[in-house]
Amino acid sequence: MSKKEKKRFVSQVLETGSNELEVLDFRMYEVLPDNSVYEWALGVNVAKVKEVMPAPKNIFKCPGLPPEILGITKIRQEVVPIFKLDIWMKIKTNHPNKHLIVMEFLGEVIGTLVHETKRIRRIRWSDIKQPPKSLQEKLRGKIVGIIPIEDTLKGNKDNLLLLLDFEGILHELGMVRMFGEISSSIKTQVEEEKKILKEESQIEALRVLILEDSSLARRVLKETLEKAGFEVLEAQSGIEALKILEELEKKAAQAGKKISDYIQCIISDIEMPGMDGLTFTKKLRENPKYDEIPIIINTTLSDSGGIQKAKQVGADEYIVKFKHPNLPKLILDLIEKRRKKVEEI
Repeated sequence: MSKKEKKRFVSQVLETGSNELEVLDFRMYEVLPDNSVYEWALGVNVAKVKEVMPAPKNIFKCPGLPPEILGITKIRQEVVPIFKLDIWMKIKTNHPNKHLIVMEFLGEVIGTLVHETKRIRRIRWSDIKQPPKSLQEKLRGKIVGIIPIEDTLKGNKDNLLLLLDFEGILHELGMVRMFGEISSSIKTQVEEEKKILKEESQIEALRVLILEDSSLARRVLKETLEKAGFEVLEAQSGIEALKILEELEKKAAQAGKKISDYIQCIISDIEMPGMDGLTFTKKLRENPKYDEIPIIINTTLSDSGGIQKAKQVGADEYIVKFKHPNLPKLILDLIEKRRKKVEEI
């Protein structure tokens, strides 16, 4: 790849689409027991990609690291840990790692060695499907979704591209950090404010609906909120969340109450199969029934473009996953802010 081609390719990687998901298509080659080679078509959201480059020659080994982490290297004055995907996948291979995908997750920059990068694909969120159980078991539950593709490079009319849950993979290896423990002072403050809010609104419980396709992220977020005293409802996509809210709307109507009496806050990821978090937020903000309910966009993406899009669709807050120091307090503040805003109107 020439310098000119690499510059154009990197520019394409960094480009962010407005209505469709942009996926970097890359490949891993597995040697099967019969010595045939299976080509894994894999993908990652280009919004998480900082750079694509040839695999570095100088990687410094560090003692005490898991085998999946080859070592560290310096990229543009930044020391970056290098992760070998083929070792994590537990595949036998004789194919060299041609490219390094430099990604940023949760404020951490990490380089992932892959056998080959192919192209950028523009994918509609509705085209991303839930993976079958057999595939999830093969890759230990770290698939966000599967995307049917026409793989002209491979010569097949039909193929599947697997969108990987790199956050889950890197957390498994101890390379990214999650929420810390909630202090006793924060718990007390949340309980006091929750009690006042419940008395004012005659709400039996404070409920938060979380939209998150990563089982790991969903579990960590749920445990954090439950420790602070919230009840939690879960959805894996915008489509599933809309169904949950539709049922609660019916329940509220039968009881002569508002939907905000049953759900007080919504926390949504952006990247989800079927319907992304921004589309979901836009749909809710078009419905006056949800005016009292704050929506928090919770994502690994920390770029200013994502923040701007979240504001445009009506999100109340944009936070980076697992990085907010006091999420329970933020939720209570936003609930109060939304209620006052509606009262003023």
